[in-house]
Amino acid sequence: MKRIVIAGGAGLIGRALAAEMITAGYEVIVLSRQPEQVDGLPQGARAEKWDGRTVAGWSTLIQADTTLVNLAGASIGSPPLPWTPARKSRIRESRLDAGRAIVEAIRAAREKPRALIQASAIGYYGLRGDETLTEKNSAGADFLSQVGVDWEASTAAVEPLGVRRAIIRTGVVLSARGGALPLLALPVRWFAGGPLGSGRQWISWIHLADQVGAIRFLIENENARGAFNLSAPQPVTNLEMVRALGRVLRRPVWLPVPGWALKFALGELAELLLLGGQRVAPERLQQLGYAFRFAEVDAALRDLLG
Repeated sequence: MKRIVIAGGAGLIGRALAAEMITAGYEVIVLSRQPEQVDGLPQGARAEKWDGRTVAGWSTLIQADTTLVNLAGASIGSPPLPWTPARKSRIRESRLDAGRAIVEAIRAAREKPRALIQASAIGYYGLRGDETLTEKNSAGADFLSQVGVDWEASTAAVEPLGVRRAIIRTGVVLSARGGALPLLALPVRWFAGGPLGSGRQWISWIHLADQVGAIRFLIENENARGAFNLSAPQPVTNLEMVRALGRVLRRPVWLPVPGWALKFALGELAELLLLGGQRVAPERLQQLGYAFRFAEVDAALRDLLG
């Protein structure tokens, strides 16, 4: 049986991916700092202890039929907010520590794994206005861009070892169970929905089903190497997203949130995550043949909230 080892697998994407791969007949192992507290895993999946920094206790899990999926890294939206220097350091170092440990584990393994799926994010590109961004575009220069560059580079050393590596630059993942969507939907539900700032900033979104579907597609496609944008082919502006939420939830959209208020409350985070954005196209994923289940935001929201 083929094995999937998911580092950072206790989060929203990791749990959904575990369920997807169990259904597909894989053995699934989730690495976690506190495996005894990981609940909600599908039957047949198991959690193993990992400190997020070393190979201690888990390196023997790597076999020739193993694919590693590295999702590990501190959440960018967790407190304290606004970001403190210590929090920004934690965001960066948690990703680099995990990447270095994975490289060390692969180097030490007697049998090299089939592939490594390395997490990243569309924040890699920086804030580029209305420019349509594909995998050919270069990185930006802000904090999240540079985190993305270093995160991707943290596992590059596995490629000379003969390990196929695919990088997933993930957009805004839509799920009713967590992430951004419940926060976006809440004010709309309470008749207080409206655009953030100008509302013209782009949201490159992806339904959770396509997020895990695309990861599985990259795991199973031997031609999948390099960077892939994981976002739906039809990104929307913030205003279009809020209006779509209004249609699905049958609520009016009328109360804009001033940009200055968000900047006052959240500092740098407001510009990078809420008032800025990226207009991203999943060019390489579609060229390789992935077919999106949810290409339009209304259909995605109806599935999740309708």
